[in-house]
Amino acid sequence: MRELRIRTLAGLFALALVLSWAVARMWDALGTLPAVPVAAPVVLALIAAVLAATALSIRSRLRAQRERRPGAKGVEPIMAARAVVFGQASALVASLAAGAYGGTGVYLLLTAMDVAARRDQAVYAGLSVLAGAAVVAAAVFLQKVCRLPEDDDNPPAAAAA
Repeated sequence: MRELRIRTLAGLFALALVLSWAVARMWDALGTLPAVPVAAPVVLALIAAVLAATALSIRSRLRAQRERRPGAKGVEPIMAARAVVFGQASALVASLAAGAYGGTGVYLLLTAMDVAARRDQAVYAGLSVLAGAAVVAAAVFLQKVCRLPEDDDNPPAAAAA
């Protein structure tokens, strides 16, 4: 399984931000801008909490297994792989969602801060960006926790010389 890179997530975020800002401009010119749901930051924060709890649980189980504590439950490889896949998928979606809400929020901040409803929408969009960043951070942490140790059987070529 390939490791998910921060550079990829940042690129997706930037692309979604620019496209969302352009679409928000066009949509607002044609009529009313769709609302940013209040549930968006809540759902993203819940996903971040689940990912962080999973990472902390796996980390403590691996630590107990390494220290050979009596009664320590190991981590099944398929369970760790599924957790990493869930984390990577969540990070990809969260970076796109955060970029989309960020673009809408930037548009609202630049154009319509005099209307109270639009100000609230800008706050919800900002909170969604923060929650999306929390999902990405938790997913990267989970990926780091589940990384296999380097294989020590084959020394590097430089050490052999």
